[in-house]
Amino acid sequence: MITATRLHSTPSVAEFEVSAFLGEGAGAVGQIEAIYGEALAQLRAAFTDGNKLSAERIEQGQHAAHGLAWLATCLQGLREMMHYAERQVAQGQFGEIETLLTRIGMGEYLAQVFGGIAMSQSEFVRPAELGVSAATLTARRTAGVEHLIATGNTPENRAALVRLIEAQPHAATFGASGLDETMEAIRDEMRKFSLAEVVPYAHEWHLANEYIPLGVIQGLADLGIFGLTIPESYGGMGLGKAAMCVVSEELSRGYIGVGSLGTRSEIAAELILLGGTAAQKQDYLPKIASGAILPTAVFTEPNTGSDLASLRTRAVREGDHYKVTGNKTWITHPVRADLMTLLVRTDPQESGWRGLSMLLASKPRGTDAEPFPAPGMSGSEIEVLGYRGMKEYEIAFDGFDVPAAGLLGGIEGQGFKQLMQTFESARIQTAARAVGVAQAALDLALRYATERVQFGKKLIAFPRVADKIAMMAVEIHIARRITYFAARAKDEGRRCDIEAGMAKLLGARVAWAAADNALQIHGGNGFALEYPVSRVLCDARILNIFEGAAEIQAQVIARRLLEG
Repeated sequence: MITATRLHSTPSVAEFEVSAFLGEGAGAVGQIEAIYGEALAQLRAAFTDGNKLSAERIEQGQHAAHGLAWLATCLQGLREMMHYAERQVAQGQFGEIETLLTRIGMGEYLAQVFGGIAMSQSEFVRPAELGVSAATLTARRTAGVEHLIATGNTPENRAALVRLIEAQPHAATFGASGLDETMEAIRDEMRKFSLAEVVPYAHEWHLANEYIPLGVIQGLADLGIFGLTIPESYGGMGLGKAAMCVVSEELSRGYIGVGSLGTRSEIAAELILLGGTAAQKQDYLPKIASGAILPTAVFTEPNTGSDLASLRTRAVREGDHYKVTGNKTWITHPVRADLMTLLVRTDPQESGWRGLSMLLASKPRGTDAEPFPAPGMSGSEIEVLGYRGMKEYEIAFDGFDVPAAGLLGGIEGQGFKQLMQTFESARIQTAARAVGVAQAALDLALRYATERVQFGKKLIAFPRVADKIAMMAVEIHIARRITYFAARAKDEGRRCDIEAGMAKLLGARVAWAAADNALQIHGGNGFALEYPVSRVLCDARILNIFEGAAEIQAQVIARRLLEG
């Protein structure tokens, strides 16, 4: 049995005492909660002017504010690892690989809280920068915490984990997912589809910058992907966000473009479900669910980026139609889309978000030769490093016609609020895509490391290579835990903007780190376009940018935490 007096030993899994670990883990989470509590109190005081939070002070102290968001994310990761361990123990599924993933993850994240949390490759936040005193750190680094750190992320544990991973290279997940049989059946179905219809061809599509074939899209429609969370009364499957995460994760593991096809349908359906009229729901939702129409989100403008409230595209009411004029950018899959969820300004007297409305704007499908065969609409492709298969466009509207019946909800000025209602789901889904991309990187790294021989042995036999694989698996495990946690919260009807933001924030960082490490394991070959890992690296990079850049995400989380 592990005891608190054996701080510098590394027991084998066979010697590991689960009940002692659960007790120490729960205690350690309590200590980090106390550290977070002090940081929150100190920063609230620092960022308060009079009796209210000062946006100016928060902006001036962005490093600390964003550091608070990362500390809270790290804390949530620790909590979810412990909740996972408790559930798996109760179900008799806390085996060797689950044990090692949790022990290494707990040890590493505890060490980062005390030593410094990475916000990016070159930005770290230290406890002192959050106002946490040295006395607090000393008091909170108890014997139990020290024991978990000393016996967690050790060379022996990493080596043991890699041996187990190497023995099951084609596993759906490394370690029990913690989901029920229904979710695992969905995962298996998605994995089979991906292996048959996506993985063998994805790199060719990427290199040629080709669209994902319509046959693949039809296959997704046949599986019910586009109606996954749409109620059965509208022709959907009526499943929750947890199912959405499993589907997005597995399809993105094959190719992020395929995993993202459902995103547009998810956003459009949620906009209509939450804000649409009865007629709009009856008209559009069954068509979206069946895949008969493909939506695209048309929100971002060239000079607005994340500042959607300042967008300028105008929609002027003329009788029973709107005439739309303005420019949009970074519009994904617009050429083959049939329906645009189009954010416009309907009140020119209101410069902020109150003047915005959402239009459901139908359009004919285009082709590469004629991308936008609609009067008043034109566009040009934006060539991108990765995230291909759907293509990105800049779009210009010049008197583009939208029937007034397409005003979402039938009331002007509600567009920004309607869009905000979808952000939780969008960020949870993006976190799931990030987990899938990270898993794809791990798959490629593992295969290459077990096949490539250097100096008379496999690459995976070298500790630095094996360590990379081990830490990929651990951080994917943690990102998956937070993502599923956020999805459960959403399914239970709870506000989860903080949790969704944390899932997206961590998932994007984990995906980029995994892709970078996978390419490093490939060495020079990873830099060659012919190797799929080069595509995964490019695909992973976008995850820190879209659906809220990492800095914006951290700012939003921090502001919410500070407001309480």
